[in-house]
Amino acid sequence: HEWLILTSIALNNHNDENLILLKSELELILEQQLIESHIEFNELTIIVDSSCLLNVCKLLRDDNALKFDTLIDLCGIDYLDYSISQNRPRFAVVIHLLSTSKNHRLRLKVFCSDENLPAVPSITKTWQAAEWYEREAFDMYGIVFEGNEDLRRLLTDYGFVGHPFRKDF
Repeated sequence: HEWLILTSIALNNHNDENLILLKSELELILEQQLIESHIEFNELTIIVDSSCLLNVCKLLRDDNALKFDTLIDLCGIDYLDYSISQNRPRFAVVIHLLSTSKNHRLRLKVFCSDENLPAVPSITKTWQAAEWYEREAFDMYGIVFEGNEDLRRLLTDYGFVGHPFRKDF
């Protein structure tokens, strides 16, 4: 059992080194487009402004040092009470990416600047798999994905009023 514990620690230390290297590389490549980056719970998160989202996504996908070719997930978040205490916007979109060739994972977060009409650019032209995820976030949170050509309700009835995952629903 001790061997398993030591192996687990060694793997975690190796992962930490890889995450630190990836974080440094992202900071160099994204430069001013990056608002924040941090490693927490053995996961790397970067935060970018919505005005930079499309450019950042293309760099993440196309840069030879990164090659984030697979969109794993996209979801909306309502930070209703938390946003006030942290001085952050209420709504955010979180995107999980995978580089199959580099074996890296990344969490990309972008905040919506307008609480009354939360919106971010659609990333469907970068990762086509984002289509249904964006529709789900629109349906559940009311986040508009500008440029999504099929932004309609996915889980609720077309006549449904409101967005059921909003904390004030």
